[in-house]
Amino acid sequence: MRADRTTSGARGRALRIGLISALVPLSLTLVQCGQAPNPAALAANSQANVHGGTQVVAKTNTQVASGDTFEDRFPAPQFRERFPSANESFLQRQMSDFSPKRAVQQPSPEQAPYKVASLEPQLPYKRAPRDDLTTLVSMKSSAFPYFGTNPASDAPFLNISKGDRRGHRSYSGRVFWQDETYNDNRVLMHVPEHFDVRKPGVIVVFFHGNGATLERDVRDRQLVPKQITDSGANAVLLAPQLAVDAADSSAGKFWQPGGFKRFMAESADHLARATGDPNSARAFANMPIVVVGYSGGFLPTAWSLEVGGISDRVRGVVLLDAVYGEMDKFASWIESHRSGFFVSAYTRGTARRDRELMSMLRQKGISVAEDMDGPLRPGSVVFVETADGITHRDYVTRAWTRDPLKDVLVKMSATPALALTRVAATNPSASGR
Repeated sequence: MRADRTTSGARGRALRIGLISALVPLSLTLVQCGQAPNPAALAANSQANVHGGTQVVAKTNTQVASGDTFEDRFPAPQFRERFPSANESFLQRQMSDFSPKRAVQQPSPEQAPYKVASLEPQLPYKRAPRDDLTTLVSMKSSAFPYFGTNPASDAPFLNISKGDRRGHRSYSGRVFWQDETYNDNRVLMHVPEHFDVRKPGVIVVFFHGNGATLERDVRDRQLVPKQITDSGANAVLLAPQLAVDAADSSAGKFWQPGGFKRFMAESADHLARATGDPNSARAFANMPIVVVGYSGGFLPTAWSLEVGGISDRVRGVVLLDAVYGEMDKFASWIESHRSGFFVSAYTRGTARRDRELMSMLRQKGISVAEDMDGPLRPGSVVFVETADGITHRDYVTRAWTRDPLKDVLVKMSATPALALTRVAATNPSASGR
């Protein structure tokens, strides 16, 4: 019995010792709960190296080497990183700027705030908002570079050489070098903010005059993109660079049969990307065209109508003090496209040739109007002589009225009979006709 009591006492003492050994570390752990971890410990514990396949954790040390502190490894974000100052180069944006924009139809007061599910879509299409887009794009089918022949003489267009340089001697006798004057294949493309490819639209092709560049003259001085936007018409703009800042009217690739067709086919892809819908290229490839030629732009206009390959898509031609020749080509297009319209405004400088063209058309039995007061209709042929004091240089912004391109597009949009042009104005009163 004494041996049993001795054994039982030994077991009790061992149990008490084991219990105390377990409770002491647990109590230390509980005491530390809620306390922030030591930064030095975090820094040390973040350094985990592997040696021979065994993970070795660096010792926790209150003395951390200079340049390797917690703040060095995990720097606090600075105020300037979250809120850039006004003079920094990038725009300040909110997260909401990057959220997808969804069109939400607000129920009218008399409607219930819900609709019964249907197989047909209930919300009308609404284009995502965006700003006007005006940009320059390079196109292989633009007017230049051009290494073909001049159809007026069947001689090579680049008919002058000097060492490795090639150039063109113009009708005036002046030589323009290919690398300076005929080497820009860019096209000014403008898509107004309100343009909607899902609605009927029109492509305006603008051929600029002599001594011009796309940015300095077409965009900034003649305000062609602005006139397109201000018209409110569902229209986009294409303006290829012709001879760069030179007194030359050469048409380049637009002299070639099918050249205008290739240009419009390539532009359809660029316009589709610009509007954010690559699938809209087919719509642009079939959209009606209005060709505008100013001054020396008469030559690419005439040849595009004659041999461009898509004259049936051209539903309107506008010449701004531009009848310097090629009257037979303009007369031929007018006679064979009676569903389109033709407008020629002129100053004293081109009055003789405009009157000659009017006479040619009247001999063909085509009625000619001599003012822009009436609406544009299918088959309209209008010649308008502008008053003294209207200068040739300012003709794109001031002819029979200020902003003549805007005036033409407004008249197209407001004329129900010109449904063939598929123009839809943003003005509800016009678009509902």
